[in-house]
Amino acid sequence: MSKEVVLKSVDELAPLIEQKSLSPVELTKAVLDHAEHTQQATNAYVEIYREEAEMEAKQAEKEIINGNYRGMYHGIPMALKDIIYYKDKVTTMASKIHQNFVSNYDATVVKKLKEAGVVSTGKLNMHEYAWGITNNNPHYGAVHNPWDLDKIPGGSSGGSGAAVAAGSSIASLGTDTAGSIRIPSSACGIVGLKPTHGRVSKHGVYPLAWSLDHVGPMTKTVKDAAGLLQTIAGFDRNDPTTVNVPVNNYIEHLTGNVKDLVIGVNEEYFFHQVDSGVEKLVRAGIQRLVDQGAKVKQVSMPSLQYAEWAELVTSLSEASTIHHQHLLTRAEDLGNDIRLLFELGELPSAVDYLQAQQVRRQLKQDFQKVFEDVDVLITPTLPVVPTSIGDDHADLNGEKVDLIDNVIRFTGPSNLTGLPALSVPCGLKDGLPVGMQLVGPAFQEASILNIGYAFENTNPMDGKRSELLR
Repeated sequence: MSKEVVLKSVDELAPLIEQKSLSPVELTKAVLDHAEHTQQATNAYVEIYREEAEMEAKQAEKEIINGNYRGMYHGIPMALKDIIYYKDKVTTMASKIHQNFVSNYDATVVKKLKEAGVVSTGKLNMHEYAWGITNNNPHYGAVHNPWDLDKIPGGSSGGSGAAVAAGSSIASLGTDTAGSIRIPSSACGIVGLKPTHGRVSKHGVYPLAWSLDHVGPMTKTVKDAAGLLQTIAGFDRNDPTTVNVPVNNYIEHLTGNVKDLVIGVNEEYFFHQVDSGVEKLVRAGIQRLVDQGAKVKQVSMPSLQYAEWAELVTSLSEASTIHHQHLLTRAEDLGNDIRLLFELGELPSAVDYLQAQQVRRQLKQDFQKVFEDVDVLITPTLPVVPTSIGDDHADLNGEKVDLIDNVIRFTGPSNLTGLPALSVPCGLKDGLPVGMQLVGPAFQEASILNIGYAFENTNPMDGKRSELLR
């Protein structure tokens, strides 16, 4: 029973819970047992809340028995990235400096999850202060990819990616500043959504770079992501970056109809210097949508050539401002990799930062112009497959290339523009998952989720699962 239920998606589990044929207590115990069983292999968790989770599951069960079913996520056990505050719980940011930090309030997304009846199973490992893409953490240990335990899970939300892929959390939330939801989602073969900037509150989430940060779902399926976004989205007075626009019923929009959809493909940037196996899978994914009635249109965005520079200057500058005091007083307590990044972030001038914002403005205009002619832009999520833990280089068609520079190439532009971007699994290359990225116009999450749903229904993963679920 344990393995059977942890394999299921929220969409499969919710009706069983609502109909009282599956108890939240039974499900939570199965997930906790599996999390403890797989922890040595994946190192996905920083802390497991067994006692509290079982109590919350009993409360959920009682409410459901009494006819107070709250919806899709009621009684669903979930762990979150350890950068999201829980009241009276330690939130470490996977760092030494904050190893004993306890918040006196819940993050807005945590509050909304509690209102939905979610059962909290614990906090998940991540790259220190969310500033990296390997999740090779010097304080809490490396997270291992459930598809191949020698490989990185991607980051910075690597614990979330590994936990969902391994079945040790039914779903999760991650944060994304240059791709940190979509990178591990691609690497671990799950669905990851970075919503539009302002769609989901960041109140109670430790910042990496104020103007680039996002919070979003990491799930087994597109429908699970739609339901989770519906749960956490909305305006929040505590977060001045949120935008007061209506929250759609994202699940109702999942029709799977993509007839006459216009797909934008940008060759010179998003299909330049891509692993040949990855490119083949993504192009095959686009063809699966064409086979359902979609059309392809080539698009050009000249400002993309400056996107990597603008993303780097912006993220380095903002992150180093946030951690300036740590550099002055506790530099030795930072991991070597992020300390170097924070030091580099002190180098850009005000001129550099403001020039980067001008590039950002032009990039937004270029995307806006493209979306006058196409409905969605489809790209590889990553140009390479996950590397071995500890290897700072990736293999790109036989050439060794810098890992971090390449991994954020295709995800970073959506952080600069704030546009919604969804990563969906599109197959395996040498036994490792490959993600296909869908980028849409601002606040059009319903549209890209539906396109992802239509693609997912073609079964691109052919029913294959990670090593820890076989």
